[in-house]
Amino acid sequence: MAGKRGGLRVRKQHASDTVAGLIAACEARLDAAQVFFGHGTETARDEAAALVFHVLALDHAHAARAYRKLVSEADRRNVEALLELRISTRRPLPYLTGEAWFAGLPFSVDERVLIPRSPFAELVASRFEPWLEPGTVRRILEIGTGSGCIAVALALAFPGSRVVATDISADALAVAAVNVDRHAVADRVELVQADLYAGLQGRFDLIVSNPPYVPEDDVQTFPPEYGHEPRLALVSGADGMATPARILHHAARFLTPQGWLALEVGAGVGALEARFPTVAFVWPELLQGGEGIALVSAADLRARLRGPGTEDEQ
Repeated sequence: MAGKRGGLRVRKQHASDTVAGLIAACEARLDAAQVFFGHGTETARDEAAALVFHVLALDHAHAARAYRKLVSEADRRNVEALLELRISTRRPLPYLTGEAWFAGLPFSVDERVLIPRSPFAELVASRFEPWLEPGTVRRILEIGTGSGCIAVALALAFPGSRVVATDISADALAVAAVNVDRHAVADRVELVQADLYAGLQGRFDLIVSNPPYVPEDDVQTFPPEYGHEPRLALVSGADGMATPARILHHAARFLTPQGWLALEVGAGVGALEARFPTVAFVWPELLQGGEGIALVSAADLRARLRGPGTEDEQ
């Protein structure tokens, strides 16, 4: 209904004219389109909020105030354009915005790398206590760094350490280099193009890896959003354990006596334990969600993985 103010007709404002109303409208569209969530958001509501806040350049730290903000027609059109692109292409939202968050930090991403979503963030925040004494950590290795998010977060969590981050993909390392520079840790994070441990020297107090662990047949059943991520970073043999097994076999050679390996295998817990029945894996309880991070001490690896089959190709 219109009223008068200063001789001009003024349209009555509606809830839909606000950021909160726009988010609700986007949520309804996302739900109706049955897109997949899981690349940084878990629900249509969260994804709608992320999309609107990105387009309007709003600060999540001041969300309560932002929700009451009025939306211009130009901003509404920009939101609708991005929403339509998300629905029609099924590209995950971080690929459309060029940014994802991990361990409370922003990272640049594109389709050369997986979108950060690892539960490693929780262990990084706790600095891997009680398994490690943080003050003793001097060298860290991350295998399969992708966007570099874990390597950067580790460098910031362990300021007295140096981090070596490897990846077989030159394209992924180019993205990682952007993020290393973005967070000003280039003096302590070394990016190396390598297949797992190939060419590395010395030992590390902590080895961390979120390698490919999806079985070949399983990826065919995934939502379309996963088709935009690099297959090299997802798929790993018939049972998903080809790459994790290689990492585990060689880890002891690159760990200090008191060092630890932290290996993410997601839903592949049973497959990993079946491959290595003698290894006493520690599975930390992840209070913030996620599953499947195995911790193994250097001492346990050396004791239990001796003998034939432990010196495979790197």
